[in-house]
Amino acid sequence: MKKITFFNNKGGVGKTTTVYHVAWMLSEMGIKTIAVDLDPQSNLTSMFLSDERLEAIYENNLPLTILDSINPIVSGDPSLPAHIEEINENLGLILGNLALSSFEDTLSDAWLKCLNSEAYSFKITSIFNIIINEASKRFNAEVVLIDVGPNLGAINRAVTISSDYIIMPVASDLFSLQGIKNLGTRLNTWKTQWNQRKLLKPSNLTFTIPENNASPCGYIVMQYSAKDSRPVKSYLRWANRIPSVFAEYVLSEQSSLSSVENDNYCIALLKHYRSLAPMSMEAHKPIFLLKPADGAIGAHVYAIQKSYQEFEILTKRIISMCP
Repeated sequence: MKKITFFNNKGGVGKTTTVYHVAWMLSEMGIKTIAVDLDPQSNLTSMFLSDERLEAIYENNLPLTILDSINPIVSGDPSLPAHIEEINENLGLILGNLALSSFEDTLSDAWLKCLNSEAYSFKITSIFNIIINEASKRFNAEVVLIDVGPNLGAINRAVTISSDYIIMPVASDLFSLQGIKNLGTRLNTWKTQWNQRKLLKPSNLTFTIPENNASPCGYIVMQYSAKDSRPVKSYLRWANRIPSVFAEYVLSEQSSLSSVENDNYCIALLKHYRSLAPMSMEAHKPIFLLKPADGAIGAHVYAIQKSYQEFEILTKRIISMCP
């Protein structure tokens, strides 16, 4: 089982949409997959579930979200297995919760107290590792895709040290480059700090702490416009700076590449599907599974067929880069 976190501290780059479509494509390919919504905004959950199901769960406070698995551990009680909402036989969802952000302070406190070799603090810091590993085993998941919020807070720190791979969805603009710099620097800092804490781990722990082996395996450039099958100049102005920034700040290497299209760490250049995106949201289906009954008619039909091919290529590339 591999845990892949999609992360960028700049919002609005299509991160959640990418997780949603890759999760669906993995299920289409027969790969047992769990999507985990750890963004307190819970947009991934909203994409997967119908309005009726969302209302039934959240208005009635049904104990079916990630927070309902976290709270017992925080209280010192036995952990409660996470509810897995079955989307289909190959795809499950661990639901988000708007109140998850209230867990930030607890995680921050635990991070500090791990330096005192406190078993409870190690358990809190390992909480996502514990919950996701148990859910994956129960669902027989081969892949776990994790969606996190666009910030550098304690939740995302705990998630990344529990991950196997990090993928960065980025846009082609100045602030996305800054986001890569910020995130790359912080990932390296978190890894160093957790390795220090691992040396102080109590010997009598009854749970597995994160290995902290997360590897940044690449980036996906989102929502570019194309002309004659090639990105336009305004896009290239920023996109071609990504390889050197990613190499320096994320990989701690130097790169002389001047073209994003030639960078092995560029997983994909993903198009903006424009009118198909809101249609997908309305139908609670990925773009590539839209039908005429969902409003996909005329020119949309070809675009949907094309999108299936593009997301299949993207997903296979992710699998190959996250072995």
